[in-house]
Amino acid sequence: MVQPNQFETVNGFARDTITLANWRTRPYCFWSFRNVSEMVRSARIRTSGPRPLPALAGNPEILARPAWPGAGQSMTELLARAQTDSLVVSRGAGILWEWHAPGVDRSDPHLIFSISKSIAALVAGILEDQGLLNPDTTIMELVPEVRGSAYEDATIRDLLDMRVSLDFDESYLSQGAYARYRRAMGWNPSIGDGSETDGMLALLRTLDKAEHAHGGDHAYLSPNSDMLGIVLERASGERFADLCSRLLWQPLAASADAFITVDNLGAPRTAGGISVRPHDLLALGEMLLSGGIGKGGRIVSERWIKDMRTMGDPDAWARGTQADFLEHGRYRSNWYQVGGGSNAFLAAGIHGQFLYCDPDTDTAIACTSSQHEPQSDGIDQEMLAMFAAICAAP
Repeated sequence: MVQPNQFETVNGFARDTITLANWRTRPYCFWSFRNVSEMVRSARIRTSGPRPLPALAGNPEILARPAWPGAGQSMTELLARAQTDSLVVSRGAGILWEWHAPGVDRSDPHLIFSISKSIAALVAGILEDQGLLNPDTTIMELVPEVRGSAYEDATIRDLLDMRVSLDFDESYLSQGAYARYRRAMGWNPSIGDGSETDGMLALLRTLDKAEHAHGGDHAYLSPNSDMLGIVLERASGERFADLCSRLLWQPLAASADAFITVDNLGAPRTAGGISVRPHDLLALGEMLLSGGIGKGGRIVSERWIKDMRTMGDPDAWARGTQADFLEHGRYRSNWYQVGGGSNAFLAAGIHGQFLYCDPDTDTAIACTSSQHEPQSDGIDQEMLAMFAAICAAP
């Protein structure tokens, strides 16, 4: 007798219905965002050894509170509306509480999209402190293939601060340039134009410069961070997955290996392809709140953290493409600063990924989600308000 299909019983759809054409949409992304290495070629970012997760720290009383003072919804209600998968909160490097959606295993790795950019920037900062990377270096000095493209005379600092002059449209649902970009990284199905076999560098070297100079207003464009991954590999002589493992994941004593998607030729998707456990994402925030110290000692320099937290240009931000995200914000080294009297800083990714760090209360919040839409400005603002309220609560 044929037995019921367990995958379909648990998930409500058959495994063979998930494809590169639909894996980033509901209902499929609830599963695929926690199983990306089964969808897209991936490299392993190894930890120094698997470690058990801390005991589950639930707190239903907190979750029943208003999402922020005066909110007409509880935290639980907002998390459900935001299609959140996991939320883990720590203070003083000790977990306060955590929440996971029904069907989510707390040990699952989760795709964190553009938080990958922030992780790549940490690796860049470590290389800078080691004297192996100078942010003022032009990209072409390390990647001569970009001659004739927008990146020819841009610097690594321009990449890190999203101030490259680039003629590119960051429209996630576009069937034009962005879809071609996703085929090059192996995230979209082939249409037979060769872009998925030529790889990301072949695409990046075709991108033109916009009319203005580099170093101008903040312009959030993901190709910049994929170029950063290529730069890091050239500067170090190592594949990004191995470099990130050696400099960050192993010293962090992460509980499990992370993963990063790679293109057909092995180039890393440092703009958005990293998958990690929520608790390991939290540990990354705790390390930054501790001044760059992890369980195994110093990982990131205090100098770099101070620069990241204080040197973002508020005017470039206010005139830039993301000013609505944070009214008083700044952006430096692929990290956001909240501003407006707050010392909080964060990393964020589409479909509802956040790592929120508040130095004033020593609170870190890791949030992973599987939202159907890539962006929802309203929900983003509600989540940021909830994070601030969590940090302010005793």
